[in-house]
Amino acid sequence: MKFLADLFPVLLFFGAYWFTRDMFIATGAAMVATVLQVSVAWIRHRKVEVMQWVSLGLIMVLGGATLLLHDKHFIMWKPTLLYWIMGGGLLAGSLAGKNGMRAVMGQQINLPDGVWKKLNLAWSVFFLAMGGINLLVAYRFSEEIWVNFKLFGGIGLMVAFVIAQSLYLSKYIEDSK
Repeated sequence: MKFLADLFPVLLFFGAYWFTRDMFIATGAAMVATVLQVSVAWIRHRKVEVMQWVSLGLIMVLGGATLLLHDKHFIMWKPTLLYWIMGGGLLAGSLAGKNGMRAVMGQQINLPDGVWKKLNLAWSVFFLAMGGINLLVAYRFSEEIWVNFKLFGGIGLMVAFVIAQSLYLSKYIEDSK
């Protein structure tokens, strides 16, 4: 359910775009959806995750600039900045002696320290690359292709990365039998 809740603004953006073929209406829809997402999280749990706050800030600033300046490129930068913040945060944390992936997944899986370091680095590089790929698609292809990539390409690459990561990590999972 959390995964679907996190996708709500992206799905609404995509749906609004494909219904209207208007990037500005889709941007407004994503802004409203993100405000609703954060509001529901606050009402239900009295807590909002850091990345939800970051996403809200980015959508309000970049979405606002998109609407005020009537320039779709601002909203096209939002996924890149979000990916770069996540990748940069994981890298900065590792330089400070903190492993973000261990903090997130450490309760679910037990791994050797070296594997946690590799996992953290892999996710850092993945997020940084995804930010670059988003810009490549945004500036080299049509608006329509970018909107499709934002939903299907981004999710597809994420699923492929998670599957590859799972195959790599499977040799470290102990059989509970």
